[in-house]
Amino acid sequence: MLSRLGGLAYYDTDAGITWLADADYAKTSGYDNDGLMTWDQANAWAAGLNIAGVTGWHLPYTQQPDASCGVQAFGASLGNNCEGSELGNLFYNVLGGSSTIAISDSHNDNYDLFSNIRISGYWSATEFSGDPLGQTAWTFGMGGVQIYVNKSSFEPHAWAVRDGDVAAVPVPAAIWLYGAGLGLLAYLRRYG
Repeated sequence: MLSRLGGLAYYDTDAGITWLADADYAKTSGYDNDGLMTWDQANAWAAGLNIAGVTGWHLPYTQQPDASCGVQAFGASLGNNCEGSELGNLFYNVLGGSSTIAISDSHNDNYDLFSNIRISGYWSATEFSGDPLGQTAWTFGMGGVQIYVNKSSFEPHAWAVRDGDVAAVPVPAAIWLYGAGLGLLAYLRRYG
């Protein structure tokens, strides 16, 4: 994990994603009084984030099917040991969590990089495809359990993530650097 945005985020070099350092930023930022939101509210919150000028945040994705999950039923992968989802990878591989044990009670040193990690569930951006009415989405609890729940009546927390490394050189700057490098090479070739 590499610190980004002055400690406001951390880049997972293995997964290629950047996590917001505050796992309950919806509450601590004052966006929501208790940080608990419906799925639609959580998606809107994440999409509207601007952290130190960086946008493009979203809720984490859940891989389906996920062969690492302890339960394969109803056309879904759920239960314990689900390492294929972004939250599951964070819980098991990045934070060193143990199945069915609260992350606050079983973790590695990476746990201390983050603040306000809640034991209750966190929303995923992924809807449960087995629901013909489209009323359920995936959640992951920081006790290591992945389930799907009703999007409008259940209110877990939301933890924002962003694809890629937020410290990467922006495309316009990369193009400028490339052009400057070519210009320098041409100059050196001609006058060097």
